Amino acid sequence: MDSGSKAERLILNFKEISKDDIPYVGGKGANLGEMYNAGFPVPPGFVITALTYKKFLEDTGIKQEMQEVLAELNVDDNDSLQSASKQIQTIIRSELIPEYIAAEITRAYDAMYKSAYDLPRTAASFINASREPPFVAVRSSATAEDLPQASFAGQQQTFLNVKGSKNVLEAVRDCWASLFTARAIFYREKNNFDHFKVFIAVVIQRMVDSTKSGVAFSVDPVSQDPNKIVIEAGFGLGEAVVSGSINPDNYVVSKDEFKILETKIMKKDFMIRRSPEGKNIHIDLEEPKSTSKVLDDEEIVQLAKAIKMIEDHYGGKPQDSEWAVEGKKLYIVQTRPITTLREKGVGGPEEKAIEPAGDAILTGLPASHGVISGTVKIVHDMDELDKVQVGDIMVTKMTDPDFVPAMKRASAIVTDEGGMTSHAAIVSREMGVPCIVGTGKASTTLHDGDKITVDATHGKVYMGEIKIEQPKEAETANLKPIEEIQTHTKIYMNLGIPDMIDKYVNLPFDGIGLMRLEFIIADEIKEHPLKMLKEGRQDEYVEKLANGIQKVAKAIFPRPVVIRFSDFKTNEYSGLAGGKEFEPSEENPMIGWRGVSRYVSGIFEPAFRLECKAIKKLRDDGLTNVHVMFPFVRNTAEVMKGIEILNSEGLERSEDFKIWLMAEVPSMAIIPEEFAKLDIDGASIGSNDLTQLTLGVDRDSQLLGNMGYFDERNPAVLHAISRIIRGFKKHNKTISLCGQSVSVYPEIAEFLVACGITSVSVNPDVVESVKRHIAEIEAKQAFLDIAQEKEGL
Repeated sequence: MDSGSKAERLILNFKEISKDDIPYVGGKGANLGEMYNAGFPVPPGFVITALTYKKFLEDTGIKQEMQEVLAELNVDDNDSLQSASKQIQTIIRSELIPEYIAAEITRAYDAMYKSAYDLPRTAASFINASREPPFVAVRSSATAEDLPQASFAGQQQTFLNVKGSKNVLEAVRDCWASLFTARAIFYREKNNFDHFKVFIAVVIQRMVDSTKSGVAFSVDPVSQDPNKIVIEAGFGLGEAVVSGSINPDNYVVSKDEFKILETKIMKKDFMIRRSPEGKNIHIDLEEPKSTSKVLDDEEIVQLAKAIKMIEDHYGGKPQDSEWAVEGKKLYIVQTRPITTLREKGVGGPEEKAIEPAGDAILTGLPASHGVISGTVKIVHDMDELDKVQVGDIMVTKMTDPDFVPAMKRASAIVTDEGGMTSHAAIVSREMGVPCIVGTGKASTTLHDGDKITVDATHGKVYMGEIKIEQPKEAETANLKPIEEIQTHTKIYMNLGIPDMIDKYVNLPFDGIGLMRLEFIIADEIKEHPLKMLKEGRQDEYVEKLANGIQKVAKAIFPRPVVIRFSDFKTNEYSGLAGGKEFEPSEENPMIGWRGVSRYVSGIFEPAFRLECKAIKKLRDDGLTNVHVMFPFVRNTAEVMKGIEILNSEGLERSEDFKIWLMAEVPSMAIIPEEFAKLDIDGASIGSNDLTQLTLGVDRDSQLLGNMGYFDERNPAVLHAISRIIRGFKKHNKTISLCGQSVSVYPEIAEFLVACGITSVSVNPDVVESVKRHIAEIEAKQAFLDIAQEKEGL
């Protein structure tokens, strides 16, 4: 084994590593060494340090060749990005590992199974010959992965069930090459990280051939109850549980007395085991094995105690741990801090209801969590909205803005259609009403007067009134007070219903990044603006619009309120009183006559001017925190025409009056700079519409949603977003995002910060959790900025 200080070592054994060794072994390596030396049952192993990777580059002389490839890279061109990644990985994999490095790695691997005792050579050879080389996991551990602030780890590769020194060396080289996957290159480019000041260590750890495995949380990850440990368990290797491929057993244990509070035994259809050749194989499970309990009570308590000890070791910080049982021995194979805990009281308790026994009559997507029992009222169309009284459960095919008055009265909402970004989902989350969408058949399965229980935490509906236990809202221990958290990225809030501002006014948001006029029009005015103009009641229309906006603007003054001009589609405007007289029939209203195209048409322009007059009235009354945004922008010509109308109504862009565009149509991603050059202040990316139009996927399609087609993380969508951000920032314009993606997918939040987003605007229920997460991302980025200023490791 090589000697010298840790900074000079090629190999470090777990027993030599602590949490302070991140610069040498990366976050994952430091974490494993810390637990190993604290006495936790961590499988043995060693780490090939980041210095080894650096010496590999230096000794082989390939760094210049790699730099030449990167010099030609256009990171926003997917073909260029993929080509550069393939070329660099090929360069690395084509090089032999220098002999002295290979010898050190081989020696460390051999020591995992060969005799280390001081025996005569003949005796040692005899003993070693009878021992099989172990299967090991070869894991990448980048110098900034798995820090407490991080949430975007896993850019590099892991190789499981590797056996023999030759295969280990190949896997190590493949780990080094994975530092230059397309995803990793893109991430570093967007963060302005020097590719050659980011290093990678490689963890070599004995594989656990587990008969039982799973995950454990030191706090309930949903209800956030700090006094409960939650364990999920399955048979075989942990991949089946971690990937969500099976329904694992669920055990809940009290943290103070280690008393088993709940045991839920699920049917486990299969398990994964390792074949003698080192391949993972699926084995179907039959009765009684499939429905048998994975862990006995003694094992549950033993595991719970280990999880509590891990949390204590990390200063009481909640932990998400992976565990495995081989034979009779329990192993902890990984632990990381839980970074998704919400602040107490944000949008109501996020309880994890305990599912009742019995079969659900309907299942769907849990759009807005909560549990409620009540009487069904089926709503087939607008004429039946009055059926819904306070406390009823509204069941319908799908909601639209006209349904908001009834949605306010409902205790829960269940729909046949729609996904997590549908109207019902978005509005119910804003109102804090339990909601299940996409059941497929709720309106035909249920009947008026039925008594049902809606478990919107799990997306299930039960017949009758069923008591479903909900843990009390948990205190959020060990979290920095939200009022002490500051972010460079502005955190705005979305709002549609003016009355809801009283509930959310004290949340830590920097302003309203998206206030939708549709809710005021549908809920308060209820009439088509052209009908009111025709009847000479335009002042009434302006007054009602202004009153709705004023309630919000006054409540949060001087924080800004960005008003998105109305974006009703023809089918929605038709539903207003008198609407059918003025609205054409369209086969596909989603991409029809909507947004700015309405305002600049001769037919609707007078109605748009009423919205402008309402804004002007408020600003003249001293509410100078009111600004505007054009929705569903398709081309620059319509924007210029829209701005002309604004100007003619006395609304001109200035230091205290901002004009933004919604970036929802791919045309803005294709030529972003053409839009950024206009007389505007910036743009806000509507990720829901941008995703559906980029991918050609109806955002409300239950079928495509269930198949995974609607996904804001699709590379094409991320590429479109990055182009918009880059184009607007080049012209010193602000850029925001106001879709659901930033609160649903943590990796998108990190992607946006890396791209330089100015702000994000999210629903009220996630304002605090998103602010906390953005702060963690920015702290991580600041750490990396400091690290890059240092030469070497």
